[in-house]
Amino acid sequence: MNVAVIPARGGSKRIKQKNIRAFAGQPLIAYSLDAAKRASLFDDIIVSTDSEEIARVSLTHGATHIIQRAPELSDDYTGTTPVVQDAIKRYELATGKKTTRVCCIYATAPFLTASALKKGHDKLVSNANANFAFSVTSFAFPIQRAIKVAGSGVEPVFPEHMGKRSQDLEECYHDAGQFYWGLREAWLDNAGMFKSHSCPVVLPRHLVQDIDTYEDWHRAELMYYAYVKRQDDE
Repeated sequence: MNVAVIPARGGSKRIKQKNIRAFAGQPLIAYSLDAAKRASLFDDIIVSTDSEEIARVSLTHGATHIIQRAPELSDDYTGTTPVVQDAIKRYELATGKKTTRVCCIYATAPFLTASALKKGHDKLVSNANANFAFSVTSFAFPIQRAIKVAGSGVEPVFPEHMGKRSQDLEECYHDAGQFYWGLREAWLDNAGMFKSHSCPVVLPRHLVQDIDTYEDWHRAELMYYAYVKRQDDE
């Protein structure tokens, strides 16, 4: 069976109540829940949270199971994997069901689509060597031509590439921070995400935006109205 796990703690520091703050008219987490529902892949959509308000909003917008996250998993330093592991174990204990594939979906992914979730699922299922499949996007500028500040000046990070044309440099990608499909055992065994057993699902750059600051939030809303809402209205 497939389940989605959406980590959503209440103690966000830089943007207060970020996971349920209104984004383009809806609580931010509602977009992740809606994409999970529309994908029609999940037997249950789990939200792991330490907040009663987030739990209530999540159930209103389509979550089917709430994991009350322990305080030790709700601080600023706990990574995603321990939270997903906790959700798997507690869900299976509470329901008596055993999961097969688990998709961690971030609560801060308003550009997430059902089709991207399906592509990730298909890659994980069809590749016999895959433990994970997750969203990535390309860097907008060749990272080989990066520079760094050095004293009062600058210097190249990779001097050997500074004279090369952009089209001659290998395209590089980064984690898009939307979803992470994984086999149950891969999650529980700490198999590691950024390895050869993980399949990339490439997303267009205009549908990817980290939301960590109010500036990020404003940019993301502008992008949403420009690329998503306008398309829906048409």
